[in-house]
Amino acid sequence: MAAESMFNRPVCVQVRCQGCEERRLNVRVSIELLSVSNPVHKKDLAVRLTDDTDPFFLYNLVISEEDFQSLKTQQGLLVDFSAFPQKFIDLLQQCIQEQNKDIPRFLLQLVSSASALDHTPVFLNVVETNPFKHLTHLSLKFLPGNDAEIKKFLASCLKCLKEDKIKLEEKLKKTEEDLTRQLSYTQQSLSEKSRELDKLKNEWTSYTAALTNTHTQELTKEKERALQAQAQYQQQHEQQKKELENLHQKSIQHLQNRLSELEVINKDLTERRYKGDSTLRELKAKLSGIEDECQRAKQEVLSLRRENTTLDAECHEKEKLINQLQTRVAVLEQEIKDKDQLVVRTKEVLDATQEQKAILEEGTEKKQTHIEKLETTIKSLSAELLKANEIIKKLQGDLKTLMSKLKLKNTVTIQQEKLLAEKEERLQKEQRELEEVGQSLRMKEQEVCKLQEQLETTIQKLEESKQLLKTNENVITWLNKQLNEVQMAKKLETSASTHRGGRTALSPQGVVHFNMQLSKMNRCSDVPTVTGTSHPANKENGDNLGLESKYFKKNDSIPLRGLSQNTLNSEYLKPYLPTKAQPSPKAAVTPASAYFPG
Repeated sequence: MAAESMFNRPVCVQVRCQGCEERRLNVRVSIELLSVSNPVHKKDLAVRLTDDTDPFFLYNLVISEEDFQSLKTQQGLLVDFSAFPQKFIDLLQQCIQEQNKDIPRFLLQLVSSASALDHTPVFLNVVETNPFKHLTHLSLKFLPGNDAEIKKFLASCLKCLKEDKIKLEEKLKKTEEDLTRQLSYTQQSLSEKSRELDKLKNEWTSYTAALTNTHTQELTKEKERALQAQAQYQQQHEQQKKELENLHQKSIQHLQNRLSELEVINKDLTERRYKGDSTLRELKAKLSGIEDECQRAKQEVLSLRRENTTLDAECHEKEKLINQLQTRVAVLEQEIKDKDQLVVRTKEVLDATQEQKAILEEGTEKKQTHIEKLETTIKSLSAELLKANEIIKKLQGDLKTLMSKLKLKNTVTIQQEKLLAEKEERLQKEQRELEEVGQSLRMKEQEVCKLQEQLETTIQKLEESKQLLKTNENVITWLNKQLNEVQMAKKLETSASTHRGGRTALSPQGVVHFNMQLSKMNRCSDVPTVTGTSHPANKENGDNLGLESKYFKKNDSIPLRGLSQNTLNSEYLKPYLPTKAQPSPKAAVTPASAYFPG
């Protein structure tokens, strides 16, 4: 039998039970295509519903080609058996896409006729919601898994866990070997670099002592040089003073010439202003005369119009005169407009000239103040110049004596400068070498810090993984023990049932609950625990099923399904309460070693 897995993903399902509220549950849906070649080549579609949090939640459905034909006729499907798995997967994917929405279009509903999902057949409906009604595209009946199927499923889960454990152990060994190598290498490099550091420190102390001696000698020589340079700068200062005085006199002359030019321009502008005022007056007088003529012409036109009504005969002659007068009025009006434009232009010119005049007056005032300041500075400079001349005469005498000394010193200083240049070059080279050594030291220190941090993190990971392995091993051994005890109990029940003729010896009193939570290993994962609590009816016995108290919780317990239902009242089987007996007394019991090898 060959199995091809086509779909294996968790899907959000809406659970509906009789007399209970609707709730949402994450169910893992796995679809496999089973192909059987002996005796006839067949293909079956196996669909399995499981819960990652509850290992005993198992519902199976196997659809053969004959079953599909009846399902096709019942639900009016338009798809063949070969295309049905893919279409079913497409519907599931649409449900997954819509599950996070407030009002999903496609829903998966798990409907049960009982009050809870406990050993009763279940219908899985793919429903599309419309504003009008809910349309069920597909409805599949799932049967709950029996003891054998649950055990097979748990065995496959355990097998996967063991494979993961082996892989993790191999990874751990590899990481330990790599870390030990890295540690040895880093320790060697640290010892070498510490030796290099000591050598560099010794060299540095000897080098700094030599440098201090050389620098003290150079400082004395530089002081002598500075005194010589001071004398040279004094001479340059005197020459610059003379040049500044000459420049100052030239600037004063230039400013005086500029003042005279500005006064001439000011006179021209004032004359233009007076001329503009006179032209304005003449234009105003002409305007008043033209306005009087306009009024007279209008009066004549009115008188002529009145005469027009009375004198029709003289109308043509008078019309000619009126036309002539109108032309004259138009000419006069054009002249008036032209003169108005001239007046506006003259006003603009006047405004501009007034502004220029105000600017020039401000400029003249500023320049006069500047000239006064310059005159005061000239007076102070002349007094200083007299003093400077006296100092110069003294300095000239000193210079003659100094020049004779300088000639001797120059020969000595030239030789010293050559020696200094060579020493400066050596100093620069040594400083560069020192900087390079310091940078290399810093880089190496940073590398050492990083390696130490990596070591600490890897040690922490090692400890966490070891704790995980221990807890996983404890859980697996405990599960093996429990399953072996259950199998022993089944054997005892079968032997007792044969003596009593298939009757049930004990009535159901309770259900044993436990919760197994095995989380995946992460860097900061919690320690996985297995929790279990007994039914409230069995609390008084105080039994712990062979585990420590840390493996038990009182809340969120999950019922243990698939275990044997008739148990004996022995000391080893006190935690387990009996349920329904198996129908056949000759049922074969498989040992726990078959499901959990090793």
